[in-house]
Amino acid sequence: MKYFEEKVHVGEWDEVEKYLSGFTKVDDNRYSMKIFFEIRKQKYLEALDRQDKPKAVEILVTDLKVFSTFNEDLYKEITQLLTLGNFRENEQLSKYGDTKTARSIMLIELKKLIEANPLFREKLVFPTLKPSRLRTLINQSLNWQHQLCKNPRPNPDIKTLFIDHTCNPPNGALAPTPVNLPTAAVAKPAAYTSLGGHGPFPPTAAASNANALAGWMANAAASSSVQAAVVTTSSLPVPPNQVSILKRPITPPATLVEYQHTDHEQLMKRLRPAHSIEEVTYPTIRQQGSWSLDDLPRTVAFTLHQGSVVTSLDFHPSHHTLLLVGCSNGEITLWESGIREKLVSKPFKIWDIQACTLTFQASAAKDAPFSVNRVTWSPDGTFCGAAFSKHLIHLYAYAGPNDLRQHLEIDAHAGGVNDIAFAHPNKQLCVVTCGDDKLIKVWDITGRKLFNFEGHEAPVYSICPHQKENIQDSCSIPFEVPMKLLKDDIPSMFLSIFFRTMSGHTFPNQFIFSTAVDGKIKAWLYDNMGSRVDYDAPGHWCTTMLLFSCGTGKDGDSFLVEWNESEGAIKRTYTGFRKKSTGVVQFDMTQNHFLAVGEDSQIKFWDMDNVNLIMSVDADGGLPSLPRLRFNNEGNLLAVTTADNGIKILANATGMRSLRAGDAPPFEALRAPIEASAIKVSGSFAANFAPVNCKLERSSPSGVDSMGRSMEKPRTLDDVNDKMKPWQLTEIVEPVQCRMVTMPDSTDAANKVARLLYTNSGVGILALGSNGIQKLWKWVRNEQNPGGKATANVVPQHWQPNSGLVMNNDVSGVNLEEAVPCIALSKNDSYVMSAAGGKVSLFNMMTFKVMTTFMPPPPASTYLAFHPQDNNIIAIGMEDSTIHIYNVRVDEAKSKLKGHQKCITGLAFSTNLNILVSCGADAQLCVWSIDSWEKRKSVAIQVPTGKAPNSGDTRVQFHSDQVRLLVAHETQLAIYDASKMERIHQWVPQEGRLSAPISCAVYSCNSQLVFASFCDGNVGVFDADTLRLRCRVAPSAYFSQAVLNRSQNVYPVVVAAHPQDPNQFAVGLTDGSVKVIEPSESQRNWGVSPPLDNGMLNGNA
Repeated sequence: MKYFEEKVHVGEWDEVEKYLSGFTKVDDNRYSMKIFFEIRKQKYLEALDRQDKPKAVEILVTDLKVFSTFNEDLYKEITQLLTLGNFRENEQLSKYGDTKTARSIMLIELKKLIEANPLFREKLVFPTLKPSRLRTLINQSLNWQHQLCKNPRPNPDIKTLFIDHTCNPPNGALAPTPVNLPTAAVAKPAAYTSLGGHGPFPPTAAASNANALAGWMANAAASSSVQAAVVTTSSLPVPPNQVSILKRPITPPATLVEYQHTDHEQLMKRLRPAHSIEEVTYPTIRQQGSWSLDDLPRTVAFTLHQGSVVTSLDFHPSHHTLLLVGCSNGEITLWESGIREKLVSKPFKIWDIQACTLTFQASAAKDAPFSVNRVTWSPDGTFCGAAFSKHLIHLYAYAGPNDLRQHLEIDAHAGGVNDIAFAHPNKQLCVVTCGDDKLIKVWDITGRKLFNFEGHEAPVYSICPHQKENIQDSCSIPFEVPMKLLKDDIPSMFLSIFFRTMSGHTFPNQFIFSTAVDGKIKAWLYDNMGSRVDYDAPGHWCTTMLLFSCGTGKDGDSFLVEWNESEGAIKRTYTGFRKKSTGVVQFDMTQNHFLAVGEDSQIKFWDMDNVNLIMSVDADGGLPSLPRLRFNNEGNLLAVTTADNGIKILANATGMRSLRAGDAPPFEALRAPIEASAIKVSGSFAANFAPVNCKLERSSPSGVDSMGRSMEKPRTLDDVNDKMKPWQLTEIVEPVQCRMVTMPDSTDAANKVARLLYTNSGVGILALGSNGIQKLWKWVRNEQNPGGKATANVVPQHWQPNSGLVMNNDVSGVNLEEAVPCIALSKNDSYVMSAAGGKVSLFNMMTFKVMTTFMPPPPASTYLAFHPQDNNIIAIGMEDSTIHIYNVRVDEAKSKLKGHQKCITGLAFSTNLNILVSCGADAQLCVWSIDSWEKRKSVAIQVPTGKAPNSGDTRVQFHSDQVRLLVAHETQLAIYDASKMERIHQWVPQEGRLSAPISCAVYSCNSQLVFASFCDGNVGVFDADTLRLRCRVAPSAYFSQAVLNRSQNVYPVVVAAHPQDPNQFAVGLTDGSVKVIEPSESQRNWGVSPPLDNGMLNGNA
């Protein structure tokens, strides 16, 4: 500790980390994480204090970025310190003193963390050794080093231990032959495991591994004799001492340590010492969270009856009860396991046979039926894909609980398509496939083939795209969910492989691993330069990452092993399999802790750190010999196939609560559309809900509250077919029927709210008034609001920096009554850009300082939008109908788009379609290419008869699938397919509850709802899939009595949706006030989806 303290006091941070890394790595456990964070934070602050911004940026990117994986908000806050002249302007750092004092304070904290860290136990004081022990160790080391030296000396100098070397021959004389010790004297080496390899954080790659993929290349270049020596046809690891005998006929002495030599590096990596009885040893301690058998999802909750053989399963990445299923008859099914409902069923059919190859057209009719080889979700859950046994892949856009839309069909491979996965090369969503034709192909989301990788000499059965970057922003965050290299149906000579992903490893940003039936593993970058790895691995082999493999050999022996993260050697072999299997076992892993395998009509569980089977369950019987299984991302549910073509859902206590407490969406909201011609009396539970007080009980067999809580009886067939009976929507008319909070200091009758935004983190609301002043409200983290997110249960703070600055826009010489305020927020909430008839101002969100101004009028800016992939590029709509593509970094407009006749009122980017959609006061929609900024198409909004075509503003917003486009005009709501710019849904205000002009409309964060505000104070909540009205929030529910008594008309000008809570929205009113509104605690949702058979095209009663 004394040496450590000295280095901290003098600020030798590289030496501090180097010394510390001998005991622990940054992600071994939470104590280690905190230790490294405090050190790197201090280094960062000292650079800022010296005004050395380049060094601070380097530290932020190279040292601190690893922590963004675990606390992204904190990383953003640290990043924002760069924008301050003095980081002490930050409230939390206002008491930061001088460097010397700060180091002393930090050291006190580090000592506490080190003492509490279990990895440092018995290591803070040098151990007591026997006087002769050090000499013994030195002698053994010298013996080992010079036994393997090409020219060993008879009496080597102790200094030769300090470096790797080769002894020079003495005067050219022949070197003496080393003495071979008896075989019995050779201690069985045991592989050292990395400290904390299975701790609560993903392990980091060793610092010496400068590039993991490069390491693969180095290993692949090793001589075949080394490979043959290390890899055998057996599924069990070969004792490393046997390997050494194969490579060099020398028996090394006992208690050896590693010898690094160029000629033997690959071999020596596989040799590790055993512990002598006399040695003083330190036990390897792994920090683990406590667990019990109750954490395993092993209790059968229910069975889903699929009706055909299930071949592949995958849970939705964020909706943890949504299960995608592929079957042997080609059918794709979407189940909501929370309510045991089959939401969507897609029988196999070829969507466009004429678009397929002639070879496929000829074989499609006469060959065997199509079956599903693999189903999978995209990382964000907006798309799902299916790979079929012949040629095809199908992509579906997931648009809502009962809406799985055909998106793309590709004739991808000759023969079977064995695997399909999603990837994001260069932040572009792509699909990767492999097949029997020995090829790997990469496609964009429109079906254009980007890459064609050739090089395998056998059918490719598995692909695993890897990426390092977070596609939503520039923050580098590795996947936290395991990635499976081989799944589902594979021949008996193959492995299933899992990657345990690592934080901070040094792979190239994006590449693809592939495996083929001949045992070869290849790695491909997104270029046309061929495979970067060509590993000829006899038997079973794997990558040099922490991974697990599971499979069945040709002889029927099954195995499950963990591989060393850097050496390609088996770390541990798990026991508990039966002697022979007739097929290939399948496995899955969860929470970076448990492994599960389907074998012998059972589910077998292992703790990753223990080779012994911890338990087996038969799931109440009925499982096939080798069941398929899949955990959800939370690890609290497990889906497993049954012998009678069903799926059993197993759960732990948390999973049971989520299934019973209604974590799944409401029953009616998830029901598949019911066609009138196919309705059966027994299935007509499209219950007619009374307003407001509907509640669903999971205990009821039909999903309807058996106690009849203000719910009407289920309709009969006659009721369903009676188109004359109106459907009654949920109406919120009293304050007690919802939750609402008004922002403090917001009401100002002379300053109506012109624009309204939630911060992307969901902790604040930003309002731009008609006078050009911006206000920010933030929710603080406390006992009432432990998450610190925006909520109607807690009053937020009107937030201002200590300087008292206000975000005032340039309004000099501006007629505020005619000005069109506009605003846009950067993805990391660091900057806000706004204008109110004058110059565009860029504000720092932490200090409220104006960073820069640009684009002075005339013409004035009327709409602002950040480019989704580059915060330095801004699309600016102007009052003269043009659109400027402006680069803030160089302070220059790169392009000027012309196509509208009146001022621009809305802009929306789609990265999937690579387009910008603009709308204007001329009621026109224009589509522009992001690549060339050329206009692709222009369509006019179809204004209802009797309405002025150019009346009111038009707003546009893309659905989360980046294809459907919400268009809001005072005369209508409309949904367009932006790939064709065709209108697919429209809703028009009619006489009745919602007849006033529409003032604003937005999608909910999950794009399943549309919140629309009206000029009479009403707010409508619509199903985003159909634009059918499901709930009306009357002004009496959220206006005060004083406002209701006024003669002046008060109504919401703008509405904003919370970025994480799909049922929370905020409104900005003409009286300047801002309100956040949520459903009541008892309801949790805004009403119930209207049935599709009520005959009301517009969803009005």
